[in-house]
Amino acid sequence: MHFLDDSLWPETQEKLVITAAPYGPEWEPGDFPEDIPVTMDQQVQAAVDCYNAGATVLHIHVRELNGKGSKRMSMFNELLGRLRDAVPDMILQIGGSISFTPENDGEAAKWLEDEARHLLTTLDPAPDQVTIAINTSQMNIVELMTADDIAGTSFERPALHEAFRNMVVPAEPAWVEEHLKRLRAAGIQPHFQLAHSAQLETVERLVRRGVYTGPLNISWVAIGGGFDGPNPYTMMDFIRRVPDGASLTLESIMRAVLPINTMGIAMGLHTRCGNEDNLWYAKGEKMTSVRQVEQLVRIAGELGRKVADGKEARDIYKIGEYWDSADEALAKLGYPPNRKPGQLGFTFHA
Repeated sequence: MHFLDDSLWPETQEKLVITAAPYGPEWEPGDFPEDIPVTMDQQVQAAVDCYNAGATVLHIHVRELNGKGSKRMSMFNELLGRLRDAVPDMILQIGGSISFTPENDGEAAKWLEDEARHLLTTLDPAPDQVTIAINTSQMNIVELMTADDIAGTSFERPALHEAFRNMVVPAEPAWVEEHLKRLRAAGIQPHFQLAHSAQLETVERLVRRGVYTGPLNISWVAIGGGFDGPNPYTMMDFIRRVPDGASLTLESIMRAVLPINTMGIAMGLHTRCGNEDNLWYAKGEKMTSVRQVEQLVRIAGELGRKVADGKEARDIYKIGEYWDSADEALAKLGYPPNRKPGQLGFTFHA
């Protein structure tokens, strides 16, 4: 991304798209009972409250009544259907880490692991987006958590802490290519959740080879543990390498969320917040997902940056748009074109 002399002026920036992640799948309800929704009504209300506070993208996980994360398609379909009625202008984004399990014994023998992950493309009603990882990666989400962060939560249990410390996100090349194909066929946009610049390079290669020829909505996920950490130097290098035609959201963990988001707002980028990323306003003082959204709206107001409404967010994300070829995608995204046979030197768009 290129920054011109006027790039930090709010009147030249896109309106701010705020993603809310209010379902905290890694937490148990008792970790923050005031803000972890459990019943279906509570999960719908969390979306309504975040939308009313200013969020226009909803990052979705679903919880069963026993407090555990759901792996049942029927639960996801029910929540998506209710959300379409409750927050029709919100971009509904399913967290792509889900791998569904069969709901009855008769289905069990037919369910293969990769196919279970591809079932995200068959949800009904379809979400607007599914997040997708690139290149299998360690995702040790507790590496940057301090003793204060996990005090009084389920993460104080050694077995649970160890399980999250050793978590891996599978995203093999064959699976990624097949998943992108199925998402396009279903009219669902991928949102690329990237750990570092090497994964961004792989995404560029997917575009150059015509495997993916659509809008690039990217999150830089600065959570450490196999992903970049919330280091401003690393962040700026990643931003520099994102093409100008992409949309970039900054995502971090715990009390790094607010400073990273504040820098993102100032630079014309987009933000994500909520209890999936952070529980804290200050050391020892918890903060609900809605308050986190309100805080970002308030900071944007101080900087003069307008917040996108639902339709504007859809336009910024180019929901429903795809292109016909690698050449067109490269041009739309601002990447230099592929080299023509016999062409020497650097390539560039006229």
